[in-house]
Amino acid sequence: MRFIHSLRRGSVRTRLVMLVLAPPLLMLPLLIGLVVHWGNSAYDQLLIYKVNAELTIARQYFDRVLDGQKQAIAGLAASGRLRSVLDNPAKLGALLGAQASSQHFDYLYVLDREGRVRAASNGAKPGETRTDWPVVRGALAGDAKVVLSVFDAARLEAISPPLLERARLAIVPTTNARPDPRSEEDRGMVIHIAVPILDAQGEQIGVLEGGQLLNRNLDFVDTINDLVYNDGALPLGSRGTATLFLDDVRIATNVRMFGGDRALGTRVSAAVRHRVLDNGERWLDRAFVVNDWYVSGYEPVVDGDDRRIGMLYVGFLEAPFREVKQNILAALIGLFALIMAAGVVLSLRGARSIFRPIERMDATIGAVEKGDPSARTGAVEGGEEIARLASHLDTLLDTVAAREAELKQLNAELDQKVVERTAELREAQRQLVRSEKLAAIGQLTAGVAHEINNPIAVMQGNLDLMRALLGPAGNTVKTEIRLLDEQINRIRVIVTKLLQYARPGEFAGYVDELDTGALLHDTLPLVQHQARKSGVDIVFDTAATTRVRINRDELQQVLVNLVVNALHAMPDGGTLTLSTRDSVDPPGARIDVRDTGHGIAPEHIGRVFDPFFTTKRSEGTGLGLSVSLGLIERYGGTITVSSTPGEGTCFSVHLLAEPQFRGAEGPAHA
Repeated sequence: MRFIHSLRRGSVRTRLVMLVLAPPLLMLPLLIGLVVHWGNSAYDQLLIYKVNAELTIARQYFDRVLDGQKQAIAGLAASGRLRSVLDNPAKLGALLGAQASSQHFDYLYVLDREGRVRAASNGAKPGETRTDWPVVRGALAGDAKVVLSVFDAARLEAISPPLLERARLAIVPTTNARPDPRSEEDRGMVIHIAVPILDAQGEQIGVLEGGQLLNRNLDFVDTINDLVYNDGALPLGSRGTATLFLDDVRIATNVRMFGGDRALGTRVSAAVRHRVLDNGERWLDRAFVVNDWYVSGYEPVVDGDDRRIGMLYVGFLEAPFREVKQNILAALIGLFALIMAAGVVLSLRGARSIFRPIERMDATIGAVEKGDPSARTGAVEGGEEIARLASHLDTLLDTVAAREAELKQLNAELDQKVVERTAELREAQRQLVRSEKLAAIGQLTAGVAHEINNPIAVMQGNLDLMRALLGPAGNTVKTEIRLLDEQINRIRVIVTKLLQYARPGEFAGYVDELDTGALLHDTLPLVQHQARKSGVDIVFDTAATTRVRINRDELQQVLVNLVVNALHAMPDGGTLTLSTRDSVDPPGARIDVRDTGHGIAPEHIGRVFDPFFTTKRSEGTGLGLSVSLGLIERYGGTITVSSTPGEGTCFSVHLLAEPQFRGAEGPAHA
């Protein structure tokens, strides 16, 4: 308001300076906001793409490891060495032991056709039945398989007591992890392989089963880390990490704790566990890993029965990338500020060429009013219109001076009439000068307002395009977009007031031709946060094709009020349906706002549009619906309501294609 007051009451110099300074002072924060938003979004998305690709590489390596272990077992099963010692338990056990040691298997079993152990690499006693494992049953059916299996403490100890000790990990209390009463993890994640053994005639005579424990398998995660984050993959001082989880416990990792030890036994956050283990989805986002923020990728790991038993993780330290991003954004913001400052300086120099001639004309008029009839403006610079105005002023002053000279030569008998006539002429002169001055200022003001409207339209169009391109992703920045809309609207209001000043008789407001469905979608971001807070699902059903003519802001105010009321009626969640339909008689459209809330009692249904009537004792004034009805009726429409207690309420806004204004002349067309 102070700015508008200054424009109305200040000098021409003050007005021009303020008009020059206002656009950059308003646009600079908007540009900075856009740069920060777009820069953050784009940079963060690039980091997500990077970690997604790295997680894919890690998974492919993991799969190659599994396939390589399977091929190693299959090669031994098909070898002549194995078949040659099948009937010699001592030599068979020695061969299995040597192969397990060379191939880094924790155990190798030869099973008979019933799935019982015939010989073992670790000296286990024959006779144990292994058919309770799906991978063994598949091999007995002739299908070589490799899966991940979880062995409990009893099975690990049965294979080898040292194997159980290798698997055992103390569970470290971890911030934000899901509560777990256990103090240690004594299960083991095992690469579990079983392939059929065939004789020389191709008949199956048994199964070769093998396993490799992944708990504390640091070579495995270090190899993944070296493969994904090789030299040069992570500049800027960042570091990459890889981890294998059993359930949500780190069983093999190169993530370090504060003391430099590997973070074995620490757990993942409850949010990551819920998305990856409970829902079976990938996590590609920032995550707090043990003691710092990492750009992280998690995906589930499944066993032979497709049950999610753990997770594979890769990620890199975020802080160095964040610092570079902030430096880049700071440089861009500084560049924008420098460009704006240069633009202001150039604009002020241009404005000076306008207000200096006007000040000279004002000084001339002041001198004439003080009694100096010879005062003249002379030739001025600043544009054709201003030069012509100065010339007309000098011509007018010359004319007045000539008339005064002629009047002085009149008969002395007419002196009194000359005096009276001179007074009338001087009054006419002042009125004419004032009219010319106001006309010039009005023309200048209207021209400046017109030039401001053009960038406003471009800014609004690009903002609408940004909103359309972002789609659902725009929900994360709805507040920023709303602020941009408000500031653009503020500029539009300022321009409107300028036009009102310049041509008050020609400007009364705007009526827009609106698509009701599009307006519903544009209105949703204003109340989206309340819908998410209440757990309400929003359904759109926009079938209307008829466009209506009404003030956009007033209709949006009505829709926001109806939607907020509907959300308040569903504090425990529900469904909000926003629909549009064409109306035939009279032509127009109907907007329905339907909720599944507690409904309106029959004794209250007839009073909902009464001023100050409300059933919300602790909040609300009871004016929302009455004001909304008044806004719609102003254009010849109306609002109706239907409700069933316990099932929900529907408010219907009936709009005309061509408004029928009540009580006053309608607004101008947009």
